[in-house]
Amino acid sequence: MAIDPSAQVHPSAVIEDGAVIGPDCRIGPFAVVGPEVTLGRGVVLKSHAVVTGWTEIGDGCEIFPFATVGEVPQDLKFKGERTRLIVGKRTRIREGATLSTGTEGGGGVTRVGDDCLLMTGAHVGHDAQIGDRVILVNQVAIAGHCVLGDDVIVGGLSGIHQWVRIGKGAIIGAVTMVTNDVMPYGLVQAPRGELEGLNLVGLKRRGVDRSEITALRAAYQMLAQGDGTFLDRARKLADETESTHVREITDFILGATDRSFLTPK
Repeated sequence: MAIDPSAQVHPSAVIEDGAVIGPDCRIGPFAVVGPEVTLGRGVVLKSHAVVTGWTEIGDGCEIFPFATVGEVPQDLKFKGERTRLIVGKRTRIREGATLSTGTEGGGGVTRVGDDCLLMTGAHVGHDAQIGDRVILVNQVAIAGHCVLGDDVIVGGLSGIHQWVRIGKGAIIGAVTMVTNDVMPYGLVQAPRGELEGLNLVGLKRRGVDRSEITALRAAYQMLAQGDGTFLDRARKLADETESTHVREITDFILGATDRSFLTPK
């Protein structure tokens, strides 16, 4: 056990031998830190938070009561292999959220990026890869092996199917089940997840230039109504576009995937 002298640890907290507690950490009453956990500078564990497994928590993270971070995967194939969870800097993990370590068959590492917000009861399954500034609203379930790009927002009570990719800047409406890949900057709504347009509000909030937004809108129309299959349209768009944001969409669509795509209406 290595506890930095500047850390504040409540007497009722349990810090197991082998844990590393960084400078300026604050560990609340009845919190539990497992033997293979590393907490970066300024991490806050509130009362009854549990961090276990081979888990690394980045600087400035805050973990709220009854969150369980780094427990074994919810996967019957898991046989106790040594896998890990890595959480980036300044991420907030709210009450009752659960984050699993990886599995040997899925790469062995579950990752959550910087500046994320995982709200009450959110779940991040084994081997999921979550980008920076992602928001998972209350009771969102991210299944195993999913990939979420930067700046994704998933609305409350929504579920993302195993192996699904959600592209950068996409938004998923509340109470939505997503079973296919979502292109970057997409807007998905409806109970079974339908691609209904672009996340224009998010693009504007992030200060994306108007010319890029215009190019994205034209690209969306081409993907919706152009000649050939969806992939044919994406290939043609990739050959023609000079837009950085449109190129992100075509690279995503033409990249490797285990799922089909949600396509424009």
